[in-house]
Amino acid sequence: MQMDLGSLLQALIPSWNSAYLLLGFFAYLAIVGSIVPGKLVPGAVLADGTRLHYRCNGLVSLLLLVALLGISAKMGFVSPTVTLALYFAGCKSRSKGSSLKPHITGSLIHDWWFGIQLNPQFMGIDLKFFFVRAGMMGWLLINLSVLAKSIQDGTLSTSMILFQLFCALYILDYFVHEEFMTSTWDIIAERLGFMLVFGDLVWIPFTFSIQGWWLLVNEVKLTMAAVIANCLVFLIGYMVFRGANKQKHVFKKNPKAPIWGKPPKVIGGKLLASGYWGIARHCNYLGDLLLALSFSLPCGISSPVPYFYPIYLLILLIWRERRDESRCAEKYKEIWAEYRKLVPWRILPYVY
Repeated sequence: MQMDLGSLLQALIPSWNSAYLLLGFFAYLAIVGSIVPGKLVPGAVLADGTRLHYRCNGLVSLLLLVALLGISAKMGFVSPTVTLALYFAGCKSRSKGSSLKPHITGSLIHDWWFGIQLNPQFMGIDLKFFFVRAGMMGWLLINLSVLAKSIQDGTLSTSMILFQLFCALYILDYFVHEEFMTSTWDIIAERLGFMLVFGDLVWIPFTFSIQGWWLLVNEVKLTMAAVIANCLVFLIGYMVFRGANKQKHVFKKNPKAPIWGKPPKVIGGKLLASGYWGIARHCNYLGDLLLALSFSLPCGISSPVPYFYPIYLLILLIWRERRDESRCAEKYKEIWAEYRKLVPWRILPYVY
């Protein structure tokens, strides 16, 4: 027992090599993200009328990183199986702009957890955009490492292939449509504190990949019906998630753009009530939940462990939906009340 505990504690202590790899990863993202050509996308208009601009070159950066790691693994350089500063910087800020203006409640824990500034920057790098990009890339790299281990051990299964395929498609799609991120809740409303930094750098890559780790040591045999059903869950989830987010993004750029071939229905000139947004007020969350479920279904139903991600996401999105509802009710007032009457369902029609 003592040996097991000692081994566990030793495993939790990061090695110098892992520290160097992490610092190298961050340096790569900072340098490549700044110099690689990419579409310059204007963000949402902030409360003071200003707007940030984002260089959306994440897909090229990701593919280049995977290629470099593949070459390094081939040459034997790497193995294929391998926030208080924000608080104090925010407190010292004298900016009056929405992005950098400090929002201090007086509670150290609250301000450290939720953050002080909306869009803090370091050496010209937007930290919020940087951290979420690092988390998504880290998730894929861990998955690829698990895949390499599975191939190396000769245990590659249909379940592992499905899990890897769905996650890879989801992550690559994120970077293909990276500009849509600029109009999401995290970017336009959530301040950058421990919650977002920890979520991006630790939670996303290390908990969203649990299914892969579980499949390394557990054999699951799927029937053809189960494989087809799993693929359908993924496709439906993707259609709803990507479709809803795209409709919202296009609407913000051009409020008169057709939705499903018809002129959009708009409440009070501000709130979209057509397409997916006429079905449920947070229909994109339903798509996200179905996608999360599709990542876990290849693991079967013998254990709850692989379902950690969809269960956690369900709790998170309900909590976020409640916060968003409160914020929108305060911001849009009677317009929001009218929208709620027209679209009574929050996430899942006729259920919630």
